[in-house]
Amino acid sequence: MSNNTTSSFGRGRCYFKVVDHYENPRNVGSLDKTSKNVGTGLVGAPACGDVMKLQIEVDDQGKIVDARFKTFGCGSAIASSSLVTEWVKGKSIAEAMTIKNTDIAKELCLPPVKLHCSMLAEDAIKAALQDYRVKQQDIEIEAVKASN
Repeated sequence: MSNNTTSSFGRGRCYFKVVDHYENPRNVGSLDKTSKNVGTGLVGAPACGDVMKLQIEVDDQGKIVDARFKTFGCGSAIASSSLVTEWVKGKSIAEAMTIKNTDIAKELCLPPVKLHCSMLAEDAIKAALQDYRVKQQDIEIEAVKASN
């Protein structure tokens, strides 16, 4: 088998992943943004117009038990959103923070012109985790005030 055939096959497999996540997106929807256990990240890329909302639900042990997304954008942005919702489920907050745009781009074989989609997905994870952390700090502050 020539290198060209192998290379084409590899690209075809990756193309299938993007198309699969685009045509059959996982975890589309919303969680209750007012819940203390839900973190919401809303990020956008002004250059291309993509907007991504990613929400995570964290249990009392610090594990991400659910994730949902809504994305307005191209197929690669939708695929990146769908993929990360699958990846973050079951992870701790610290583990979710280690997901990098390069991992997303590699998994989906995104071409250079679409790398901003994987960057947006990484930013959405970080924004959702930050929102969750802020809510937890607010709860701690309220508990201290209530005990005084």
